[in-house]
Amino acid sequence: MASSSSCCASCLRLKDRCPRPQGLVNLIVTKVCLFALLFGLVWSVTGGECLPGGNLFGIVVLFICSVFGGKLVGMIQLPTLPPFPPLLGMLLAGLLLRNVPYITDAVYIDTHWSSALRNIALSIILTRAGLGLDPTALSRLKAVCVRLAVGPCVVEASIVAVVSHFLLGLPWVWGFILGFVLAAVSPAVVVPSMLLLQREGYGVEKGIPTLLMAAGSFDDILAITGFSTCLGIAFSTGSTWMNILKGLLEVVGGVIAGLILGLFLCYFPSKDQEDLVLRRTLMLLGLSIFSVFFSHVVGFAGAGGLSTLVLAFLAALGWKTDKAPVAAMVGRSWDVFQPLLFGLIGAEITIATLSPSTVGLGLACISTGLVIRLLVTFLLVHYGGFNLKEKLFISVAWLPKATVQAAIGSKALDLAREDGDETLIKFGLDVLTLAVLAILTTAPIGALGIGLAGPRLLARQVKADDTEGGATTPISNGIGQEKDNVTLESKL
Repeated sequence: MASSSSCCASCLRLKDRCPRPQGLVNLIVTKVCLFALLFGLVWSVTGGECLPGGNLFGIVVLFICSVFGGKLVGMIQLPTLPPFPPLLGMLLAGLLLRNVPYITDAVYIDTHWSSALRNIALSIILTRAGLGLDPTALSRLKAVCVRLAVGPCVVEASIVAVVSHFLLGLPWVWGFILGFVLAAVSPAVVVPSMLLLQREGYGVEKGIPTLLMAAGSFDDILAITGFSTCLGIAFSTGSTWMNILKGLLEVVGGVIAGLILGLFLCYFPSKDQEDLVLRRTLMLLGLSIFSVFFSHVVGFAGAGGLSTLVLAFLAALGWKTDKAPVAAMVGRSWDVFQPLLFGLIGAEITIATLSPSTVGLGLACISTGLVIRLLVTFLLVHYGGFNLKEKLFISVAWLPKATVQAAIGSKALDLAREDGDETLIKFGLDVLTLAVLAILTTAPIGALGIGLAGPRLLARQVKADDTEGGATTPISNGIGQEKDNVTLESKL
């Protein structure tokens, strides 16, 4: 008995003397154990799906690599230049996983899973667009906002349709599908840059950041509406007039369904329920995702996106000021699906199968559309009360493309694969290839253009606290402003 008690006492003394791991070592051991437990649990349930070559393994590896690629590209900082958009790193990560030998065999993702995940990401994008619409901004900016949202989008889509018809041999309806895919401006590039410029006071006096953010939402909605209509026509059978009628029915049906579901969300759940923000977010995202998937089931693929936009916009009108926490929670879900979306889009491109003529002619289509878009944008804001420098900045800010192209660029290819028509699959691959090329070229150019042009072309309005005289004054583009350019560009 005495020997056992002395042994226990010795063990306690030894335990007290032994150092306990803390800090980084403890954190690494804990995370490794948690990862091993999680992997063991998933492996016991799914078996070979979580091993190299399995579908679940491919999705997880793609997600991790996309997040890492986005962080890596976001850290690239050239002197006096803003960083590159992280979405470029996500896109390149998927592209590398698909085209590096041996790795592409281990990272396998089923096409149905890929399509489903991209459709979920599309639902989240459309939900955020609907929540972000500001009817008061539209009524305040009125004509110039409508011109900026409608004119460049429609003109660029038409120009790309004509050029792609003659250069790439796309049918007219597929040319307009490509045109509306490429015509949408990217909120992922424009909105953060405009918010930073607005906070620093650049262009605030004439409401340029507000104008671009408001018009950008309507520009995306117009592009998605045109894309959905053309998509319905392209995959309809029967006469041309019946296909056009079906496309119009998809638009009308999507709007009506969105109105009904949006009104439902205005009243359910009620304000007296617990966890109201969480329940509203789950209801909103659930109905949005259901609308996109159900529209595929019933054969009206273009109606789901419009329904999601309308129901989110109507729900936001009903919630009024209470929509902000819901929008923030939807934004967190986008943080998860953004790497998946851009990684999966990059993984759809196999460089070995690309034709050099397709890439060259595709870049010619994109360049032609961008040049025309620049000119049209400059002309349409001519009577908006802006000076020459402000017109140039608005034209440059209206160039970048990324989010919408990634969301809808592969939708036509998914439908073509479901039909099994090799000709349609080729057209869908052409559309997707040009969407990826547009992201790779215009996203960095647009981001750098906004970062460089904003402080140099826009007048800065300083708040009263920052001025010696106590008044709010615009600062012209002079020597004093040049000192702030490097700092702002670094933030951008």
